[in-house]
Amino acid sequence: MRARGFSFIELMLVILVIGILIAMTIPGLKESAMRKQVKEGLPLADVAKRGVEAVYASTSKMPANNADAGVPPADKIIGAFNTAVTVKDGAVTLTYGNNAGDSIKGKKVTLRPAVVPGYPAVPISWICADVPVPPNMELKGANETDIQVAWLPVECRGASAKK
Repeated sequence: MRARGFSFIELMLVILVIGILIAMTIPGLKESAMRKQVKEGLPLADVAKRGVEAVYASTSKMPANNADAGVPPADKIIGAFNTAVTVKDGAVTLTYGNNAGDSIKGKKVTLRPAVVPGYPAVPISWICADVPVPPNMELKGANETDIQVAWLPVECRGASAKK
């Protein structure tokens, strides 16, 4: 009479296959966790964006810094995943830290204002990272984004995502 069940070798093969599947999913989990943290940190930029928009609408010039934009100092605009929100020549840069993953601590994402030259009444379009500027608009400020493209939300991936 033959015994029923799996042999030791069959059990080891099943464990090996499960281990390989787990090893393949771990990098994907990290990528989605980093992307989620970056995306959850972006709404904090709204504080500075409103200040930039108000100054540009009334003066036709971009504010040079947080004080010129009428917003709190960079190190006072903080959140769960951000340690600072900086305005520089109209561009709003978020610095990640606090509860953010070690892979993005100290990294930055920049939202730059795109304006129609000579028409401050036209609303500002905010361009994230390397996304191309719309036709007939020009970008203000410098892009300081240094988070790898794979961790940026879809709306922040531009020409560099195709490379």
